[in-house]
Amino acid sequence: MESIETVSIDERNRLNFSGGPGVLPDTVLRQAQEAIREAPGAGLSILGISHRSDWFASVVAELQDNVRSLLGLPDNYHVLFLQGGATQQFTMVPMALLAGRANPAEYLHTGYWSGKALPEARREGLVRVLWSGEPHGYDRLPADNELAFAPDAPYLHYVSNETVEGLQFHRVLGRDDVPRICDMSSDFLSAPGDFSKFSLIYAHAQKNIGPAGVTVVVMKDELLKDAPAPGVLPGFLDYHEQIKASSILNTPPVFAIYVVLLVTRWLRGEIGGLTAMGRINAAKADLLYRQIDDSGGFYQAHAARPDRSTMNVTFRLPTPELHYRFIEMAARAGLSGLSGHRSIGGIRASLYNGMQLAAVEKLVEVMRDFQSR
Repeated sequence: MESIETVSIDERNRLNFSGGPGVLPDTVLRQAQEAIREAPGAGLSILGISHRSDWFASVVAELQDNVRSLLGLPDNYHVLFLQGGATQQFTMVPMALLAGRANPAEYLHTGYWSGKALPEARREGLVRVLWSGEPHGYDRLPADNELAFAPDAPYLHYVSNETVEGLQFHRVLGRDDVPRICDMSSDFLSAPGDFSKFSLIYAHAQKNIGPAGVTVVVMKDELLKDAPAPGVLPGFLDYHEQIKASSILNTPPVFAIYVVLLVTRWLRGEIGGLTAMGRINAAKADLLYRQIDDSGGFYQAHAARPDRSTMNVTFRLPTPELHYRFIEMAARAGLSGLSGHRSIGGIRASLYNGMQLAAVEKLVEVMRDFQSR
């Protein structure tokens, strides 16, 4: 087995299975590197371009159009590029949509990150946990007959893909007469879907669409009709103010937003849209799950089969000793980022958009070799 020292920097970047920040496409990395020296059409480094410049305004406008186009959404959806990660959205959503309401918002508690959203929502109003996976270790998602959605809830909130546990909803939940709010941080722009069924989608960038520092928020106009009027909430936490400022209420992360633009161009131009991206991501996940399932129990998947994530494949080895030996062997082969989240341990291979099939084939090769040894 080759040592990590013999693997090139480019190859090591391609073999980064981290849960986030995740691997980016080669094309995007090259363009981002060039932009650090000189951004196309700007004559300056991207790191020194004013966020008030016409050049950056054109970046924001194109990126808004690209996101709507990829999601198949009309112009009555605002696209914002905010800071604070998904964590800030845990607060902004209930501040705008829950505070002062008589009825509780409905939340699903399906894993680590959906659990993080709950205390923030409870600061602002009443919350009803519609279903929790805690009693069985977050190893599955609820079936339809386990969910009874209320028609008078201010909104339904859920996480489409639990990054830590490797669980993913492969269907849209909820009622059409209750706003759906979805944290899509780790599967945003990874596959096609009926995104018009959602009133608000948010996703921090450092999984599928860019580096850390920017969070994409896609919001239907009518969602804010009952929200506090402009000026009631702190400006930075007010969707009205962020929309009015076109995401430039304060100095935004110019570089991070530009890289997200490059990723959307790559998705549209090189990949061919979300249908093609979804096929690629499914092929990567199928290859890895097949290796797990064919190992005779040596590798054991954490998530129930119907709820397995195409983005984050989580599994365990028979003993802690074998776990550490596997991580060491993978590192010698140039593979990084495979240790599971501290809350559940095990192994996690994140297969985000920028991950190439060849990298997954390399991981499968290491898994076969390790098991045979």
